[in-house]
Amino acid sequence: MTKQRLVVVGNGMAALACLEEIYRRGGPPQAEFEVTVFGAEREVNYNRILLSDVLSGKKNTEEIVLNPLTWYAERGIRLHLGEPVAHLDVQNRTVRSAGGIEASYDLLLLAMGSVPFIPPIKGVEKPDVFTYRSLEDVRVIRDRANRSQNALVIGGGLRGLEAARALAELGLEVTVAHLMDRLLEMQLDGQAAAILRRQIEELGIRVLLGHCADEILGNGATEGVHFTNGTAREADLVLISTGIRPNVALAQEGGLEVRRGIVVNDFLETSVPGIYAIGECVEHRGKTYGLVAPIYEQAKTAAAALCGDQSKPYTGSVTAAKLKVAGVDVVSMGNFLADGAACEEMVYSDPTAGIYQKVVLQGGRVVGGIFLGDTALSGRIFQVLQSGEDVTLQRKGLLRGEGGVPPASVMALPDEAVICGCMGVCKGTIMAAIQEHGCTSREAIAEETRACTSCKSCGPLLDQILQQVLGGEYVKTAQQPVFCGCLPLDQTALRTEIKVRGLRSATEALRALGNGVGCAVCKPGLSYLLSEVWANDHLEERQHRFINDRVHANIQKDSSFSVVPRMYGGVTSPEELRRIADAAERYGVRMVKLTGGARIDLLGVSKADLPRIWADLGMPSGHAYAKAIRTCKSCVGTDFCRFGVQDSISMGIAVEKAFEGLYTPHKVKLSVSGCPRNCAESTVKDIGLVGIQGGWEVYVGGAAGMKVRKGDLLCTVETREEALAASAKFLQLYREEARYMERTYDYVERVGMETIQKVVLENPDEGSALLSRLNQSKALAQDPWLEREHPVHPRQFEDLIPAPAGASDESQESEVRSQGLEG
Repeated sequence: MTKQRLVVVGNGMAALACLEEIYRRGGPPQAEFEVTVFGAEREVNYNRILLSDVLSGKKNTEEIVLNPLTWYAERGIRLHLGEPVAHLDVQNRTVRSAGGIEASYDLLLLAMGSVPFIPPIKGVEKPDVFTYRSLEDVRVIRDRANRSQNALVIGGGLRGLEAARALAELGLEVTVAHLMDRLLEMQLDGQAAAILRRQIEELGIRVLLGHCADEILGNGATEGVHFTNGTAREADLVLISTGIRPNVALAQEGGLEVRRGIVVNDFLETSVPGIYAIGECVEHRGKTYGLVAPIYEQAKTAAAALCGDQSKPYTGSVTAAKLKVAGVDVVSMGNFLADGAACEEMVYSDPTAGIYQKVVLQGGRVVGGIFLGDTALSGRIFQVLQSGEDVTLQRKGLLRGEGGVPPASVMALPDEAVICGCMGVCKGTIMAAIQEHGCTSREAIAEETRACTSCKSCGPLLDQILQQVLGGEYVKTAQQPVFCGCLPLDQTALRTEIKVRGLRSATEALRALGNGVGCAVCKPGLSYLLSEVWANDHLEERQHRFINDRVHANIQKDSSFSVVPRMYGGVTSPEELRRIADAAERYGVRMVKLTGGARIDLLGVSKADLPRIWADLGMPSGHAYAKAIRTCKSCVGTDFCRFGVQDSISMGIAVEKAFEGLYTPHKVKLSVSGCPRNCAESTVKDIGLVGIQGGWEVYVGGAAGMKVRKGDLLCTVETREEALAASAKFLQLYREEARYMERTYDYVERVGMETIQKVVLENPDEGSALLSRLNQSKALAQDPWLEREHPVHPRQFEDLIPAPAGASDESQESEVRSQGLEG
């Protein structure tokens, strides 16, 4: 029987998903296909979602390949890589590539995807200006990044933000300039976008909103970007990620109906019989899609139609964009902006925790929603949105997962429910992998279906399905969490390897034990761990630290900085206050505020002014920006208070001086109260001392922020020396054992007070060793504000903003200070 000639134009995820579905079906009933595939890139099919991981160095090219060359060969596919199709002859049913390769077809599948949209920016043709859509793009960007310092990403959509994070992980200073008033405006409302922006900036990435680039600056080489508002930013690498457009040139040349995309019917057939199209290049019922899940749905219908089966038309997709943006989980669905009459919004927002949840109702039915940070309820809400059921009686429980509103178990979802949004894998496919192919773990399911191979946020759902299907046969592997995917060792093993191998820098550790590059998550933690293991006698690589730690001040939302000088025990003097007032006026400080730790905060200082204001203050750093010892709050104690039973002032000063300058897994707040009235709130601090008749109580693991927790009583002692020693032993134990970004209260709950007390109080040898190691670290601790005299590099405190054309020196200085931006 004569084989049908199927030519596929495109070698990406959409095209190969369709081919895989055809092979799963066994081909058309009447004959097999003779398949020819033309790929514009020189690569086999790869997971485009993971390009940012390749750019950052977390993964190599081979790790994101979906279909290796052997896959094509085993199926007899004639593959032409690096051969974009340039000509379509509908009358003679042939295509011809740019390299002159011609192929005849009986059936044709167009899956050309999209092309980057390049705004009309003067100088966009300069070297070091890149788009970001392919592996080849990633290679050239990564090569240039190795020789760059300042990157500017034009565009604050998903691709732009992922690229920005990857460049930041490579150690570049990164700025994102976005035309709109919020990031991800196609997926988020203003409140959610503001929370995301805050989290992006915590990675050390600048965000400029309402900025329209109009020129790439530089005489030959790329030196910066100018904006229509008259400002400019220095950059030696510019990446443009301003959206995509359906790739329709071939279809237009062949005479197919084209609007925004290639027009297709419910079977993905174009206006010319026998020619089908799927993916980002198509327009179906007036809509185009750029998400993976609807494209995979199209691939299934197109595969069926190519095999002669028209029983499953494609009627469009109700999309839920499931994204991981710079490490933040985001789900956006339906009418999330509540556009339309009688729309109601139900919102839970916790900006400090990075959580935003919103459900939009119309006529008693869910029509849209946003979930950021905590997306656990998104699957349930999406199911209700798809079903269109009336939730009027259950609305109180919508954002609490109560009231029976959708099923709590993933097993209640229909087989067609998408579990892995990145790869478009539905529940039925996962069930089949377990029941028919014997998969018994996440890893096995990933190998069989490709679910959980991208952002991995669907992992808990896979665990649920495995547990429900396998029951007692499924044992989820319990293990210590690895430090990071870049360093696949638990923290204990990592500490041991660092010591045994004598690794004294983050670069050495990453090369010897990890992927050689690291990421924005693990590099700051690794830098801390090295400083702790080697008692500050390590090679400090400042580029691996957060922006706050690089310039020793706390960055604010307008890119200015706050300065908090240290005042031991909260005690100051008229002379110090005069210096603070003079400095505030001299450097145009926009606000002077008392902090919760009883210190003075100078807000609105430019980066360039930091060394000068530190010098004028003549006071040490309060470390209010760092994962370190912060302040020691104290009451007036026996000096003035008629209730005081212990000298809390001198004790507070002694505690703060004993521990200042020490870095810790997370910030550590201290307090000393002179009597059980606890006016300094010592029982809700990381380490708190409370004076009692005849001695001191030492509390640890207290909290009064997002989590409120009374500290545990570590011990009761008679002398201030004993109290200080017990506090020091606990502090050093926390420094050595806690996970990076783990507060003392979480550490205490995880380890248990009994275990901590045994080490700190009942084992004299270990207690003495803890004190010795803490004293070693303290001996090498230095005031970071002294870097004003000897910066780590010449541009450490420079504001990297070129003056607008024609501006005077005076106006340039004014512009820098008003913008408060840094490079």
